[in-house]
Amino acid sequence: MRTTAVLSRDPAAPFSVETVDLDEPRDDEILVRIVAAGICHTDLVNRTLGKPDRPVLLGHEGAGVVESVGAAVSSIAPGDHVVLTFRHCGACPNCAAGRPAYCRNSTALNHFGRRPDKSARVTVEGTAVRDGFFGQSSFAGYALATADNTIVVDPAADLAVAASFGCGFQTGAGAVMNALRPEPGAWLAIYGAGAVGSAALLAARTVSGVRTIVVETAAPRRALARDLGADEVLDPGGIDTIAAIGEITGGGATHALDTTGSAKVLADAFAALGTGATVVAIGLGSGVPQIDVRDLVLSGKTVRGCLEGDAEPATFIPYLLELYTRGLLPVDRLVTRFPHTEIEKAIAEQHAGSVIKPVLTW
Repeated sequence: MRTTAVLSRDPAAPFSVETVDLDEPRDDEILVRIVAAGICHTDLVNRTLGKPDRPVLLGHEGAGVVESVGAAVSSIAPGDHVVLTFRHCGACPNCAAGRPAYCRNSTALNHFGRRPDKSARVTVEGTAVRDGFFGQSSFAGYALATADNTIVVDPAADLAVAASFGCGFQTGAGAVMNALRPEPGAWLAIYGAGAVGSAALLAARTVSGVRTIVVETAAPRRALARDLGADEVLDPGGIDTIAAIGEITGGGATHALDTTGSAKVLADAFAALGTGATVVAIGLGSGVPQIDVRDLVLSGKTVRGCLEGDAEPATFIPYLLELYTRGLLPVDRLVTRFPHTEIEKAIAEQHAGSVIKPVLTW
């Protein structure tokens, strides 16, 4: 079948909206009519990879309606409203332990994973498109997914809001709810108030008695964080955040979350912790944080990473959507919708800080 797709042919050039041909679903595949797809930093980073295999079809926060399913698919049916998330094999030790984000086959399945027979799912003018990004490549009017990354949701859900539960919102909220687990009386410091950090802030607000500090360089995002319920908001460009957090909390944060991927920010977050406290890193960056080993040992601090919010999407995404429906997780405050033809505008406004989570619509 034919559909429109947003392709990247050159990382230095704008995205292009083109007509592509999509293959029919194989026995284990699900054809989804995409209603909305969130734009994530991960999409923009990965458009620079694999240049010889261009054009590239990205998108890993898709949501839509199931059009048809392959003969081997029994858990998903045509007409189901779904959110697409990351793939996992379901059979390795990590999947069996309820940690699908750490699936041992994750790279093969999610990083432009191909069909077992190497046949093309998507072509443009007869040329195979590099697709299979997070098992969906949902920057298109239709996408092929599989049962392991297709989550059925309430048909009443706003799919433009639900889409980013597939990755960004799941990552931020899950880091708080599943990894950090702050209790009443906790002080949580969140570094970075983009889509992931803001989702983490909203998740923290669902736990009574948890107080939050947001550290953010952009003034519009600091203002929004305050509006979303942050107890304290700090500009790292103007003050010593380690000293400020120590003073605010009376000895250091009990929990911290670094969404930036910056080694320096992670080191600052660690230094701002109190005794026995934990910092979770969820931003993929580079470099080695300068952490004082003596402080690590004598203060009993913990540093750990977290992928996809340590979530089991089949249960966690519907749970988050229920919180949103009840008004307890107002992530719609973070979403700005753009027609898919305006992807360049969406990216520019996100980079400018005027938009937190741009979502493309079809």
